[in-house]
Amino acid sequence: MKRRAPLPELLSPAGSLDAVFAAVNAGADAVYFGGKKLNARTFARNLDDGEIARAILYCHLHGAKAYITLNTLLSERELNDAVRRAEELREAGADALIVADAGLIARLSELFPDLPIHASTQASAHSTEGCDLLARLGAKRVVLARELPLSEIVSVTENAAAETEIFLHGALCVCHSGQCLFSSLVGGRSGNRGACAQPCRLPYDGSEKLSLRDLCLAPHIPALIASGVASLKIEGRMKSPGYVFGVTKIYRRLLDEGRAATPEEVAELGRIFSRGGFTDGYLTGKTGRGMLGVRSAADKANSRETNDAAPIPPIPVPVSLACKILPGAPATLSLSAAGRTVTVSGATPEKAKSAPLDAAGLAVRLAKLGGTFFTADPEKIRIDLAPDLNLSPGAVNELRRAAVSAWEAGEKRAPLPCPTAKTERPFPSAPLFSVFCRTAEQLDAIAPLLPADAETYLPAWEKIGTTAPTGVSFPAVVFDGERGEIVGTATAARERGITRALVHNVGQIALAGSLGFAAIGSQRLNIANRRAAAALAKEGLSDAILSPELPLPAAAAVGGRILAYGHIPLMLTERCFIRDNFGCEKCGRAAFSDRTGAKFPLIREYPHRNQILNGVPTYLGDKQGDLAAAGLRRLHLFFSVESPAEAKKVLLRFLAGEPLDGAIRRLPRTF
Repeated sequence: MKRRAPLPELLSPAGSLDAVFAAVNAGADAVYFGGKKLNARTFARNLDDGEIARAILYCHLHGAKAYITLNTLLSERELNDAVRRAEELREAGADALIVADAGLIARLSELFPDLPIHASTQASAHSTEGCDLLARLGAKRVVLARELPLSEIVSVTENAAAETEIFLHGALCVCHSGQCLFSSLVGGRSGNRGACAQPCRLPYDGSEKLSLRDLCLAPHIPALIASGVASLKIEGRMKSPGYVFGVTKIYRRLLDEGRAATPEEVAELGRIFSRGGFTDGYLTGKTGRGMLGVRSAADKANSRETNDAAPIPPIPVPVSLACKILPGAPATLSLSAAGRTVTVSGATPEKAKSAPLDAAGLAVRLAKLGGTFFTADPEKIRIDLAPDLNLSPGAVNELRRAAVSAWEAGEKRAPLPCPTAKTERPFPSAPLFSVFCRTAEQLDAIAPLLPADAETYLPAWEKIGTTAPTGVSFPAVVFDGERGEIVGTATAARERGITRALVHNVGQIALAGSLGFAAIGSQRLNIANRRAAAALAKEGLSDAILSPELPLPAAAAVGGRILAYGHIPLMLTERCFIRDNFGCEKCGRAAFSDRTGAKFPLIREYPHRNQILNGVPTYLGDKQGDLAAAGLRRLHLFFSVESPAEAKKVLLRFLAGEPLDGAIRRLPRTF
């Protein structure tokens, strides 16, 4: 959906109230920030409830919008709390909520139709069909994946049912957003829960092979304006107010003048913050070594002045005041600001015994608006004061405070009912065994051992061997421009009688259904609560593998398939690290090693994307009794880097309920 406004919105980050002031003062059209819980930047300072109220008020007074993040995955027990929190933020006057969890998007759109929902980039939307599904769930805007080139941004923006937002500037994740489990499964700190430990910034094989330079699209402003996107987003809720002010100010100027940045302006952005320079590799499709960068000593020195700058104070808004004090009637005060006027009543004046009120003194007292975002010129306050009357200083102060409070209250919404709801498990519960094999040779090796009713999946582009699979696996990512080739490959599989498709993105659910497949969701859908499962089931999802971040009780509360064996994919990268670091001849045999010597295999994903796998496999074969007792009897195995013989050995152990040799990973203890 192309925007109607001449310019896209400039959306700036804030991790503190001072950063909100900085963003608005520098010219942001909107500011996004999070509270103390349920946002994807747990380690930012974030805002408490009182600061959120002041932030919303300050934005509105200056004509900016306030978007608040609730963009983490949610367990079943957290969903109702998240809904209640959303209602509090709605009532406080938030202009939109940024949400990642499909279940929460659907629930909020049902309960609060007057509260716009923006689907976070954590929702992994990279296609028109993905945006359309999120729009059907209730999202008015979708934050597109950072990895899209300009042609794909234009395609989605022109064709999607929701308006689009893209990242303009700031830190880049090397993994597709919402698809990174590295910090969670290896370090115990979930990026999808806002606690990322940034393993991509660490060295592998002696250098920072995964650390990307910051994004900078300042040279592409005319093309971004022409693209039709509704909003351009600056990343940086962990950054200082000085960073927010400096970056926002430059982009405000570029957008207003409709031009690309000069080399001097790009250099100024680099002095504010840089990782060895900037990259526009995703937008331009040049995803090579030039995207890599680390923070040098010189970068840190250049940024120090910005980071150490004095706080940027709020700019008070001039208000109009009109006071009426007449005999026998309560005193009144009208306050006008930002196109809205309120009038309040106070105490009734008394006949003066000695020194009556005078208009000048009354105006001075009414103009004492310190501690608010308002300012008034005493000489411009309209006073209608009858002679020989008196009103105590306390009564005058209370009248002023009441007018300010009444105006601020007008920024809030009336409360709406916020009922709790319990959703039944939408997926089947009968026992099931399913297996993904990356190669036909793996499937041929294990097929004779599998139960007769087992589901088997091969990549849609993999040539079938002796054993025909019962399902195909779509690529993890399918841009609009890649759709035609995937449709052709999948259609050929459907004509061979294959009836199921393993889908990895919300956009692929409708695609699979349109081709006649039953859509089975992989762990990449990040399903962590029943509401998310039900929302996607309503869109055509037949069954799904739950998020591997869920501990046993949380998984049992949702129901679905459990990833019971596999080197779980930790990252999905747009760039081919195999080609750049090992050469194409090592495809299928490449691995990174971290500082401890732990290895992380890399495998190719369609067409030349990469998956970085956990070197330690998850294994629950000897825990099937515990899983069954919890009602989890639908088990999925994921074979990737194993040789056919190794896959066969694992399967034999699994079917026998025996332990696996070597290091293994279990389900996490907490979520």
